[in-house]
Amino acid sequence: MTEENDGALDALQMAISYRFEQVKLLNLALTHSSYANERACGHNERLEFLGDAVLELAVSEELYRRFPDAPEGALTKLRAKLVNMPSLAEMARKLSLASLVYLGKGEEVQGGRDRDSLLSDACEALIAAVFLDGGFDAAKRVVNTLYAGSWPEEVGIPKERDAKSRLQELTQKEHGERPVYRLLGSSGPEHEKLFEVELTLPDGQIILAKGPSVKKAEQIAARQALEKKNHGS
Repeated sequence: MTEENDGALDALQMAISYRFEQVKLLNLALTHSSYANERACGHNERLEFLGDAVLELAVSEELYRRFPDAPEGALTKLRAKLVNMPSLAEMARKLSLASLVYLGKGEEVQGGRDRDSLLSDACEALIAAVFLDGGFDAAKRVVNTLYAGSWPEEVGIPKERDAKSRLQELTQKEHGERPVYRLLGSSGPEHEKLFEVELTLPDGQIILAKGPSVKKAEQIAARQALEKKNHGS
């Protein structure tokens, strides 16, 4: 290994706030299978497999700690956003892994250093190398360092689809037709105007509703229609 490579690996260890006892693990994490095939040496695919699990556990634990009231589904979605391929590839680029990975000549020519899959795998392999070198606590500290500034501040609760969309889906499923909305008119002073709409369902039911705008009146009518259907009337 050249002095230049030594300096680059030192910079990487400083960036992740972790110093390897077994530098061979770090080198293995950065060795792509294409390079190994040419040199008859080990490569990082097994580390990538392990790193995927270590990363998922470390991120899961941190999200569990940060959001004690969040439901499982919300935590799962947050984790998926943090550990997906594009996110890991971007993280790898920030660590300059693209310039550190050992690639075979063919892979180099084909632009492997810019490939998201290769970079995300290298990032996971790096985390596994830390885990094997220093244990889970060390790996968790590195993960927290890597994600500093990227942890979500709150759990995004998926918005429920609006009543009109849900009603349309229901009527098309049951009758193969859409509900029909018609503006009947408006009343009241300009600053407090109310709009009245008529909602006709495919089965002939008619629902009237008023609201401060045509769209809101239609939503109110759709919501009333859904409530009637839910109560079997």
